[in-house]
Amino acid sequence: MKIKKDMAIGIIVVAVFVLGIAGSQVYQRIKTRNDLASRIASMGSGGPPSTIEGLRTAIAAYEKQIEAHVRDAAQTGVYYKILATRLQDNGLHNEAIEAIERALYYTPADPVLLYMAGLSFAVNAKVYIDFTRVDTAESDRLYALAEASYLKAIELDDRYLRPRYGLGILYVFEMDRPEDAIPHLERFLEISRNDTDAMFVLARAYFMTGDYERAVDFYTRIISVTRDEQRRSEARTNRQYILELIDG
Repeated sequence: MKIKKDMAIGIIVVAVFVLGIAGSQVYQRIKTRNDLASRIASMGSGGPPSTIEGLRTAIAAYEKQIEAHVRDAAQTGVYYKILATRLQDNGLHNEAIEAIERALYYTPADPVLLYMAGLSFAVNAKVYIDFTRVDTAESDRLYALAEASYLKAIELDDRYLRPRYGLGILYVFEMDRPEDAIPHLERFLEISRNDTDAMFVLARAYFMTGDYERAVDFYTRIISVTRDEQRRSEARTNRQYILELIDG
């Protein structure tokens, strides 16, 4: 109980620290922006410079402040990303989604953040319970958000493997769409050829779609590459089961 209490206090401290820094930076950024606008306006006669050259001169005078604003914004995004990672590590996926959303505000094209969003949406969908009624609509919505997040991460970085594996898990075990998992897991294994976790999911996807021979191929491949005797035994058992189905 004390360990859980200490963990909760630690997370709160991290959150307060990160959000305190972010809040301070937001305040300074707004103040800098307002000061910049006021100073540029004051350089003209009652308003901003009326010529292109005058505007260029005014902007150059405060270029360092603009660059500082950009750096502050980037650093704020980093802090939110760190916070989201810590929250996910401790299973706090609702809070993690909020931090990821803030981080994406600053770096919307970060595929890692989008993968993280997909992971938290998927976890929340799996454990979601509506205590007031029996309704799967919210779980379905969260699964759809997880799928969209993973797909966007892949769109931004085709060689980023984690969202492809995430989609494999999602399609095979949660959304009953094994045929959609296959191309993502095949692509995963083109890049990471000996990843037995992906092989297990892909073999399951082929089994679910009725392609027993391909499922047997991947269980055989697992047996040949893994050094984990438990995983080798599991692959042998699954392969034997499918071979018996094939033989009738």
